Amino acid sequence: MRIVIADDEGIMRQGLRALIEGQTDMEVVGEAKDGWRVVELAKKLMPDVVIMDISMPNLNGVEATRQILEQNPNIKIIALSMYPHKRYVTEVLKAGALGYVLKSCLFDELLKALDAATRGEHYLSPKITDVLVDEYVHNLSENQDDGLSKLTPRQRQVLQLIAEGLSTKQIALRLKISPKTADANRRAIMNTLDIHSIAELTKYAIREGLTAADF
Repeated sequence: MRIVIADDEGIMRQGLRALIEGQTDMEVVGEAKDGWRVVELAKKLMPDVVIMDISMPNLNGVEATRQILEQNPNIKIIALSMYPHKRYVTEVLKAGALGYVLKSCLFDELLKALDAATRGEHYLSPKITDVLVDEYVHNLSENQDDGLSKLTPRQRQVLQLIAEGLSTKQIALRLKISPKTADANRRAIMNTLDIHSIAELTKYAIREGLTAADF
């Protein structure tokens, strides 16, 4: 595997070179200290992989990744950064990088990323995965229809049973409540969700995962 290392810190480049060249199947064919230089080296040397620092002078790692892959989409890019921030991760992955490894990680993790890249697979440091999952869950909770969260546990039970085709009397028997209470819950659900037909309530319950379409 022929590798180019791009990092604005000389000590980091030297350390990576020493570690990589200790591997029998890897060779460092070039080093760059800024984004412009790594784009030039990638075009000239045609490496298998570029280990790309995100923060570099003149041209950042995201833009350098984009330019390299425009010239040669067969080159694999592994981003290397000290920053576990969602913005850096998503931008460099959108630019075409296959991996994102934190500088605080052990060398074994970089080896895993390099191995994955040769197979055309993505690799993210576990800490990065945690950041993305947390962000996804946060956005999901912010963007999703919060109608269900406004219903009481009892109302969610009633909604599920309505969607499963039970009548008011059947729901009352199932939940051991009076038909009047079951009907009051149904009306409260409709008012809260601003849905005013059983068919639409059923569609809503299926969409929100309260029940399956083939119950």
